Amino acid sequence: MAMQRWVGRVAVVTGASAGIGAEICRELVKHGMIVVGCARDVDRIRAICEEENVKSAVGSLKPVKCDLTKENEILSMFEDIRKTYGCVHLCINNAGFSEINTTLLEGDTDSWRRMLEVNVMGLCICTRESIKLMRENSINDGQIIHISSMSAHRVRPGGLSFYSGTKFMVKALAEGFRNELRASNSGIRVACISPGMVDTEFHKRLFKDNPEEARRRVSQFTFLKAEDIARAVLNILEMEPHIDINDIIIRPTEQPF
Repeated sequence: MAMQRWVGRVAVVTGASAGIGAEICRELVKHGMIVVGCARDVDRIRAICEEENVKSAVGSLKPVKCDLTKENEILSMFEDIRKTYGCVHLCINNAGFSEINTTLLEGDTDSWRRMLEVNVMGLCICTRESIKLMRENSINDGQIIHISSMSAHRVRPGGLSFYSGTKFMVKALAEGFRNELRASNSGIRVACISPGMVDTEFHKRLFKDNPEEARRRVSQFTFLKAEDIARAVLNILEMEPHIDINDIIIRPTEQPF
């Protein structure tokens, strides 16, 4: 019953083609939401639309091709949402990535820039445009959720310091958005979910040139599943309007760091 107020409402989910983003889309559709799922590989989202549990769900999933490094594509997506649905009630910034061997002393500038464009700039633009639509429609109980990382809370050795820096920035930006919303007497809430190790394509992409290392990483202990993070999203959405969850850290029981 706690999810009943979200039935028929519109959600935007970035990075919706696989892993955590795909699972969030499945859960939101199951709970009756109209979900705009975006990614560069839109065919994978179309395949999710054909899954029996998605086809038979109360809600619906609309696949949109969108490259978050290109502001014009993001703005075009939100203009289409405005024309089709009129508003957005929920924005989940799930898209994010890292590249290996991007140390601060010897890192590649283009790699840094790509991470900034997706992990920070794309997230900011999607959040700004979502809140703009919420405010245009006098939606005072909207929700923004950033799928961040435990890397927003500590910097570990191993070449991921720049990635960690982008996630620290996401945490700061969430607080910045929250402060500005409160200053304008808005009830729109902003939350971060910071997962530890999750069994998704993240490590396969990170170690695309060393698949053996990717397999070793995911076999260390029992990782979280994408479904676990999707359930954390539902926990946030189930809260009453007077409860503002700001940050959830979730990691495998066996993860030592």
